[in-house]
Amino acid sequence: MNLFNDSIFQLLGHLSVNSTVVAQHITDPNILGQMQNAFNHFVQTGQVWALLIGLCIGYMIRNLTSYG
Repeated sequence: MNLFNDSIFQLLGHLSVNSTVVAQHITDPNILGQMQNAFNHFVQTGQVWALLIGLCIGYMIRNLTSYG
């Protein structure tokens, strides 16, 4: 294991440290408002019902297929 660590450190030592930083322009910094809008959209489109039905069916299938 020690030989493996030494070879990795030697390999990483030869790599370049230069990296490109990509700047982003944030148009709406209201994170909590965006989360609220996303949750409201999740509820309005009916995806919350699909999630609940899927969880119930998955739980039933898990109980039917478990041993013991």
